[in-house]
Amino acid sequence: QVQLVESGGGSVQAGGSLRLSCAVSGDTVNIYAGCWGWLRQAPGKEREGVAAIDGESRSTYADSVKGRFTISKDITKNILYLQMTTLEPEDTAMYYCAADFCNARGRWYGQALTWGQGTLVTVSS
Repeated sequence: QVQLVESGGGSVQAGGSLRLSCAVSGDTVNIYAGCWGWLRQAPGKEREGVAAIDGESRSTYADSVKGRFTISKDITKNILYLQMTTLEPEDTAMYYCAADFCNARGRWYGQALTWGQGTLVTVSS
């Protein structure tokens, strides 16, 4: 059974920064391989892809966060990160990490398996 535990959310003012973490555990799971990513869902809106990283550590981002967010992974600890800078009120959402979440040619694909509870990010103006 795979467990994803997100943390690092909080309340910040616009322009601030946060680093989200996602601890991945499971008998046969390792973030070394495959695509992993982050999605978010704002109140009243559909879930949307934010960032993805593949087995070769190539990363892709939604246009709305390019240049502000950075996805990374620590394969020794099996932790996925999302460094968020220059936060905007529009970034307010529940953030989820996901297994099998990829991007190719600007299109998200994969099962986007979000087994965790998410972590809430609130950005005030």
